[in-house]
Amino acid sequence: MELATGRVVAAERHAFRHIDPILLAAAIGLAVIGLFAISSATHQSLALVHMDPGRFVKRQLTFLAVGAVVLMLALSFDYRLLKVYAGMIYVSSLVLLVLVRTPLGTRVQGAQRLFELFGFQLAPSEVAKLALIAMLAAFLSELRGDLTLQDVFRTAGLAAIPAFLVFLQPDLGSSIVFVAILVGMLVVAGARARYLAVLALTAVVLIVAGFQVGLVREYQIERLQAFLDPASVSADALHNREQAEIAIGSGGLTGVGFGKGSQTNLDFVPEQHTDFVFTVIGEEFGFAGALVLLGLYGILLWRAFRVALLSRDPFGTYLAAGIASMFALQMFVNVGMNVGIMPITGIPLPFVSYGGSSLLLNLASVGLLLNVHMRRFA
Repeated sequence: MELATGRVVAAERHAFRHIDPILLAAAIGLAVIGLFAISSATHQSLALVHMDPGRFVKRQLTFLAVGAVVLMLALSFDYRLLKVYAGMIYVSSLVLLVLVRTPLGTRVQGAQRLFELFGFQLAPSEVAKLALIAMLAAFLSELRGDLTLQDVFRTAGLAAIPAFLVFLQPDLGSSIVFVAILVGMLVVAGARARYLAVLALTAVVLIVAGFQVGLVREYQIERLQAFLDPASVSADALHNREQAEIAIGSGGLTGVGFGKGSQTNLDFVPEQHTDFVFTVIGEEFGFAGALVLLGLYGILLWRAFRVALLSRDPFGTYLAAGIASMFALQMFVNVGMNVGIMPITGIPLPFVSYGGSSLLLNLASVGLLLNVHMRRFA
């Protein structure tokens, strides 16, 4: 018994020697940039209403400290155990998505998508993202041979349930993330292009049906119209996009300096510490600062896909690919909507936007990536 225990401890020590410092450093770098951006976006407006100017930064630091613990927990166990409990975790996440629509959930700005716990808010949609990745990884890793059309639709069915429940909250942005996770993992699994085309056609039919039966809210339609045909909507519908573009454009090459952005200090950009936090980077650190931020995301995605390639088993490959797809979509859509090349969807910028649930999910995901990388020889 003692010999077996000793071997386990030795194996764990050996695994920790293979941690990926570049991946970890990129995640930490993004989180630190987020703290500066959140501070700049909120301190002036908080001071004007005689509140603690560092309130949001302190809360984000608390989330970061808790997230560091979550990251350590995520890399401390053998990730292959996650495959055993993936079904249970997936079902539990669906239960949370249902419960948040009951009186247990908290309604904020017309959407019921949060639980209020001890003064902090938990978004079950964030938990569901990681739960779906684990479930799809477990499912796909059990398939043998080439994926059939039936396999593709069964996989899509697993993703469609949480995506639909999140869409009803309503949260279109998170629903899109679920779709990106699905597509990314199917591509890595080797799904044929014609199967993906059939899946896409099915999705288009369902989206059109959603418009017809009124599942798509009026403001969601207006956001899409503001992107496709700005002349057809009111000035109010274009306000967020225009102010974001003005803020980023005013930064020039090197920015106006930390804490000196007029658009930021005068609170012209709405939701600037969450959905539009990229505008703070663009205005105060300019094109150079934005390049540094995007460079860190590039490193993060490079290392994530590298983990997928180096994994010793299919489950680890799919797990890493799903996380990489999630990060890639959220980064691209958030930055895209800030610069006007994507419609506004309310997707946070990973590690940078203010929000406990999002930050904890991101750090847990990095922990799992490190976990897969560490145990590629075990």
